[in-house]
Amino acid sequence: MASVVLLQFGSDPFSFRFEDLQGRPAFTLGIVVNRILASQYPTLVMKLTREAPWSQQYASIMGPSNSFFYFGPRTSPGYIVYGNNPLNLPMSHLMRQERDKSSSRYFTSQSGNNYKWRMSNTRMECMDGRTLLASWDLSSPEDDFHARLTIKPSGLHIVTEIVTTLILNRMAQDLSWQ
Repeated sequence: MASVVLLQFGSDPFSFRFEDLQGRPAFTLGIVVNRILASQYPTLVMKLTREAPWSQQYASIMGPSNSFFYFGPRTSPGYIVYGNNPLNLPMSHLMRQERDKSSSRYFTSQSGNNYKWRMSNTRMECMDGRTLLASWDLSSPEDDFHARLTIKPSGLHIVTEIVTTLILNRMAQDLSWQ
């Protein structure tokens, strides 16, 4: 099976979507608007949705179809919840820095495996040891999309976790989290 390519439309890490090369929505990110929740949780809550018509094309896609980003006060790091799992994972645990001055960020999947994001200003790579699972690259100015996400077949089984941690790391860069 070939790699899966998704195009990112929108440059704001808090508001964009991924589509496949045929224009089908693959992932959407949006603010959860619920007046009842807003009174109980006066902080930002966002939902990443893996779109079923897209994901049903790939038998190897597993795991939750969505994740929720619960931010702390003033968009400080909060926690992530996958699907309807009762466990919440601290955002800091999903973008750990294991060495001082390293730009790499580490996360542990729901299955307990460790992965790494190698990051630069224009490219991010999700690695399983020495194996590339996914790469995110900024587009050229003449492209009508902001970035391209390429997911290797070996990364499809955790695609929601890959996209969630990609977004989280981009948000952290945008908000200058340390």
